[in-house]
Amino acid sequence: MHQQHTDPRIGLVLIGFSPPDRFSAVARHLEWPGKVFSDTDRVAYDLLGLGRAALWRTYSPRTLLTYARAHRAGQRWSKPVEDTRQLGGDAVVVGGTVTDLWRPRTPDDRPRVEDVLGVASQRASAAE
Repeated sequence: MHQQHTDPRIGLVLIGFSPPDRFSAVARHLEWPGKVFSDTDRVAYDLLGLGRAALWRTYSPRTLLTYARAHRAGQRWSKPVEDTRQLGGDAVVVGGTVTDLWRPRTPDDRPRVEDVLGVASQRASAAE
């Protein structure tokens, strides 16, 4: 996401429920340029209404296809140690208010990066 981020009015925030040490490792791996918050109690998730997916949605055909492609490409993974059913989300926040929120139905049901950043730029312009 950050490679396409060029608007200085937009700050990127990454929130996850992993313990801080594990989550900071993920942020470093992603080369995340913004702030990083560990929300182990999932307070932000609850406030945004980001629930857990049904098992059949977590391992949907599209998700399984993603895993199969990764396996064919030689990627290996270990057994999950965290809640694989917790859904994430994408939000645009202006002045402390959520103006736009995308709630996925499955782990791979996410908006395009360009769409989120485009909306964020529009909201930043409107707030000026």
